[in-house]
Amino acid sequence: MDVGTTITKAVAFAPDGTQLDRAARATVLNRVREGWYEQDVEQVVGSVHEVLAELGTALDRPVSAIGLTAQGDGLWLVDAEGRPVRPAVSWMDGRAAPIVEEWSDKGLLEYAYRRTGGLMFPGASGPVLAWLDRHDRDALDRATTAAYCKDVVLQRLTGVRATDPSDASMPFLDPRTHRYDAELLAACGLAHRRPLLAPVLPAPAGPLLPASAAVTGLPAGTPVVAGPYDLPASAWGAGVTTPGDGLLVLGTTLACQVVTDRLDHDGEPTGFVLNTWRPDRWLRALPAMVGTAALDWVLRLVGAGLDDLPELLAEGRSDGLTVLPYLAESGERAPFVAPRARGLIDGLHLGTRPADLVRAVCEGVAYSARHCLEAAGLTGTLTACGGGLASPAWTQILTDVLDRPVRVLSGQEIGARGAALAAAAAVGVPFASEPPPGRIHRPRPEAARRYAEGYQRYLDHVAQARAVWCRD
Repeated sequence: MDVGTTITKAVAFAPDGTQLDRAARATVLNRVREGWYEQDVEQVVGSVHEVLAELGTALDRPVSAIGLTAQGDGLWLVDAEGRPVRPAVSWMDGRAAPIVEEWSDKGLLEYAYRRTGGLMFPGASGPVLAWLDRHDRDALDRATTAAYCKDVVLQRLTGVRATDPSDASMPFLDPRTHRYDAELLAACGLAHRRPLLAPVLPAPAGPLLPASAAVTGLPAGTPVVAGPYDLPASAWGAGVTTPGDGLLVLGTTLACQVVTDRLDHDGEPTGFVLNTWRPDRWLRALPAMVGTAALDWVLRLVGAGLDDLPELLAEGRSDGLTVLPYLAESGERAPFVAPRARGLIDGLHLGTRPADLVRAVCEGVAYSARHCLEAAGLTGTLTACGGGLASPAWTQILTDVLDRPVRVLSGQEIGARGAALAAAAAVGVPFASEPPPGRIHRPRPEAARRYAEGYQRYLDHVAQARAVWCRD
């Protein structure tokens, strides 16, 4: 199971790693007012039941186990039975931006980073919890758990109330002890809400409840295992497990992460430290807020669709154009946290064509990827996956900007594969550990030299823009 922000997927794998079948349902991300994004918890849980039922009916063999992964961050407030006490606040939400700025001014963001390795942003559960404590205390008082998406799905399928170390990494978990940091909770003014934090277990699991079995058609008692949330699950599923190696996920967001075997919180605060499937491995994760969402936006702007992208990228010329793709209403979270960050297009003139603008946006996302991967400490090989890589032209732009070979896993359910690996490991069933081979894209020297100059201009624009955002 891979429960994303706008789509829920169930994917069946054979023991040799072959993908057998897939079912999917769209879910709704509600923009309830400017900068506020919420989800209907019951709709999301219903989508899980539906895809499990569809896939279970289609399979001609029994199911050994169900592995779960899902979107991270945000806040999913539920009662003792896992029922919502209010709509879930998405990781894309920006209502807690004033709290993040207040904590930044007080030095609390850096204090938290030095303790946990995570730089909080408006959609992280800590600021959202603080916002609700100020503005909707009744909801918190009625809740039993301040959960993450995956936790809610696990509880509704099995009755188990727990979270795993990857979801709990942001923002209150000590990455060394896997215990909540009581001093950090107190510093954030949230010590009295400590009972809302779910127990942290290495791989929370339980048997499928009879009620869930009746809805899905799967046998009661089928093991259900919560793996890491989607960022570390994707790294595991892609086979990115060696320190120094990185994974880039070009999806709705632009998720960049690098495996490390040591904890170092002494540098400039940036990104997150995520616990993984091994106690001696962490991910330096820098998930920028916008990836393919930036492409969707510019295509709507110029009146084009995805089918037009190959022609637009072939025709477009971005000479003199620089795009900062910070289009999320809640600002940016990687490689820096800036709640007031906004997109920028510099160099427009009357001769700028729609194709030029589309190409410049795709290049801006690629520059953001390089910025994040450099900040994360990439030194080894790089693997990439996600829907944006379905475009060979955009993939080549990305490879040229990064100026390094990229192993591309396109058309693969990498996050779901990570969840399957977690389930297989937890219940002791065989599952192939070798990741899909993918295909290698290599940078073109001339294009890489040109993009190196463009990347420097991009960094200059970022520095100038950050000064403005901090001043406003």
